[in-house]
Amino acid sequence: MSESSYREAIRAAMTRAMNEDPRVFLMGEDVGRYGGAFAVSMGMLDELGPERIRDTPLSESAFVGAGIGAALGGMRPIVEVMTVNFSLLAMDQIVNGAATLRHMSGGQVSVPVLIRMATGAGKQVAAQHSHSWEGWYASVPGLKVLAAGTVQDAYDMVLAGLADPDPVVLFETMVLYASKGELVEGEAPADVWRAAVRREGKDVSLITYGSSLPKVLEAAARLEEEGVDAEVLDLRCLRPLDTEAILATVTKTHRAVVVDEGWRSVSLAAEVMARIAEGAFYELDAPLERVCAAEVPIPYPKHLEDAAVPQPDAIVHAARRTLARER
Repeated sequence: MSESSYREAIRAAMTRAMNEDPRVFLMGEDVGRYGGAFAVSMGMLDELGPERIRDTPLSESAFVGAGIGAALGGMRPIVEVMTVNFSLLAMDQIVNGAATLRHMSGGQVSVPVLIRMATGAGKQVAAQHSHSWEGWYASVPGLKVLAAGTVQDAYDMVLAGLADPDPVVLFETMVLYASKGELVEGEAPADVWRAAVRREGKDVSLITYGSSLPKVLEAAARLEEEGVDAEVLDLRCLRPLDTEAILATVTKTHRAVVVDEGWRSVSLAAEVMARIAEGAFYELDAPLERVCAAEVPIPYPKHLEDAAVPQPDAIVHAARRTLARER
């Protein structure tokens, strides 16, 4: 075990995969000489060479499509899209191509491509670089969707995504790239397809994923000072959702707050709440709560950006409402 940053963990996982499997390569804008928009692939071109680390033209549809084609041809491509907003330019390739080909071919072909992209607000890079489209991708059959909220998950999810025979979209949290945590390398990756209880509790369930995880843990710590024992469930895999884990935590605490940096309307939070209503309605002792982004394009000024996305204060207030401590 060693200390690693979030970006170093992703780099280590990609390097390990390339050393273990000659079919794995990385492609994307500026991933080579520049080292990646967020320095995730810094140094990999020198270490692994231009056959494995490939800079591409500024054309998301073209290079994502090329990655899908390479996967169909037997390779194991990692396609890096700088931010989730830019991935919308490649939605046709991802949704109409990668996600459908196994089904449309009657199972004759698979598309083992890992598509990585940064998501979330908090870096003052304005609306076109700060949104959270995880819920969109999680609504598409044929895709598997992962969201890394810890250093270890960032490492494990790269390896798990590459080992999967189907297209996997990995959401990396932009504000976490420089964060540090403990990393265990060299072992089989953890089961990232299931949700993880990050903190045990009995009074209220705080359900979240990815970029909101550190804020939810901070809120849980503040609630503890008030005598509230909050359980934190990290969804990790957004498609397929681990419904069993969601219902288990609600059955345990009988109260739930869902925290999602996506917009409130038609959000992933809405889907989680619907599943709770379908599967554990009679376990609830209080109405469900959700804390989501304000329904505006994410602003550039820091004070407005902070106000637009979930913060620990709002999560604490929502938890208090479920406990009838606040109205």
